[in-house]
Amino acid sequence: MDTNSLFEKADVQRLLDAFAGLESAAEARLFMLDLCTPGEIEDLAQRLDVARRLSEGQSYVLVQQETGASSTTVSRVSKCLNGPVGGYRQILSKG
Repeated sequence: MDTNSLFEKADVQRLLDAFAGLESAAEARLFMLDLCTPGEIEDLAQRLDVARRLSEGQSYVLVQQETGASSTTVSRVSKCLNGPVGGYRQILSKG
């Protein structure tokens, strides 16, 4: 499924609206605990950590060693970090 048709789905839009409506880290924590398994939360957190480290100029090898992420994950995050969408860059710019 391509991303355009993915985001046209009503249930996906409701998910985005739910995230957009969160007002605090505490609300996000509760929502994530209900929405995801602990492993999924760890995977998402790891990807964001990889993006942060890459944006700070760390090498792929060092990022892999320090985060435990696979080379595939580091490569995929790097592609997104440097790609046209800019989601990681937007979040990382907020501090």
